[in-house]
Amino acid sequence: MNPIHSPWRLIDTGPLAGPANMAVDEALLNSFDPASSLPVLRLYGWEPPAFSLGKFQAADEVLDLPRCRAAGIPVVRRVTGGGVIYHASELTYSIVCAQRHIPDATSVKGAFRTLCGFLLLTYKRLGLDAAFAVDRHPGHGRLGERTPFCFAGKEEYDILVGGRKLGGNAQRRIRETVFQHGSIPLENRLATALPFLRERPAGVEEGTVSLAELGVTLPIDRLKGVLAEAFRENLGVELQEEGLTTAEAALAEKLQREKYETKGWNQEGREA
Repeated sequence: MNPIHSPWRLIDTGPLAGPANMAVDEALLNSFDPASSLPVLRLYGWEPPAFSLGKFQAADEVLDLPRCRAAGIPVVRRVTGGGVIYHASELTYSIVCAQRHIPDATSVKGAFRTLCGFLLLTYKRLGLDAAFAVDRHPGHGRLGERTPFCFAGKEEYDILVGGRKLGGNAQRRIRETVFQHGSIPLENRLATALPFLRERPAGVEEGTVSLAELGVTLPIDRLKGVLAEAFRENLGVELQEEGLTTAEAALAEKLQREKYETKGWNQEGREA
C-alpha cells in the first residue's frame, strides 16, 4: 500500500465509563474538519462494564432494563448502528478521518476493508489465522444478516478466526468524514451478558471468540503497542501521541452531561 504522508493523532484515554466513552467519540467526530484536521486513532476501555446499543435499536426490546439497573450495569447508545454490545475486558478503538486520508474510501465496503486491515495485521502478529468473513466464506448467503446482538451476526468485513467472530466494528459517515469504532474482546464475557438480553441469540457461544480463548494473553500495554504498530504499517502513516485538546475535552464533558447520561438518548434515542 502506498504511504499516506499525513500524520495521525494517537489518543489513549484508557478505561472510562460508558457515557464518557461515547461522549469522547462524538466530541472527536464533531470537532473534526475534513479539510484541515489531523485524523485520529483513539484507544480506550470500559470501566465499569456497560452495554452499548446501536443507534436505531429500541432499548427495552433488546435489553431487560430493570435487570440492568438492579445490577448497576450502565446502558448507553452509540452514534453508529448495529446490535447491542456488552463491553467488558476489551480493547476498543475509534477512528476519525477524512475520505482523503484512506484509499478506497468512496465506498463503505472499501473503507471497511482498508480501516479494518490493521486488525488483521495485529492478529497475524499475535499468531492468529484471521480473515475477513467475505474472504473466508465467499458467497455465504447469511453475511450481513441483522441481529439484535452484535456478536451473533456476521458482516462481510467482520474478522473470523477458526470460523468464529472476533470482536465487531461499526462505521458512520458525515459528509467527507469517516467515523469507525470497534471492539477487541480480551476475554469471553458472554455468560455475564446473556441473562440481560430479552432474547438469547442462537449459537452465539459457538460463533464468537476472544483473544484469551485463542491463547493470547498479552498485557494491555503490549497489545496496544502491537496494534499501533500494525496501524502504522497497514496505512503507511505516522502516529503522534497526544491527548484531547481543551476544546475537545470541553465538548466531551458537555455531551456526556447533556446527552449520554440522559434517559432520553440512551433509552429512547432522543436528544435533548
